[in-house]
Amino acid sequence: MQSYTIGQAARLLGVSPDTARRWADAGRVATHRDEAGRRLVDGRDLAAFSVELARSGGGEEGTSYTSVRNAFPGIVTAVKLGDVAAQVEIQAGPHRLVSLLTREAVEELGLEVGVEATARVKSTSVHIDRA
Repeated sequence: MQSYTIGQAARLLGVSPDTARRWADAGRVATHRDEAGRRLVDGRDLAAFSVELARSGGGEEGTSYTSVRNAFPGIVTAVKLGDVAAQVEIQAGPHRLVSLLTREAVEELGLEVGVEATARVKSTSVHIDRA
């Protein structure tokens, strides 16, 4: 069976290693030690805990993990909704960024004028994260 170190488990859960250690210390997720003394979490236990965590909404607030390095935090200044697609404008300091995305994504992120959001630019794509 696949086992994960505390650091690997933390990355998969979207939390810091310190948070994963505290959860393990509190008995929220079971761990065991390997022959080198490292704390490990069995894959099945980690999978069950991740489902429980998602249901309870218990991840770290404000944590965002992304491979996109160019981030423009700002405020949504316009949202144009179509039947399927949407256009979102963000003013990030002196920069006006426009992204075309699905209407569903706009609704799931709760994007509307006045909401704080971050535009992330990778190559020619603009990704939007709700702050």
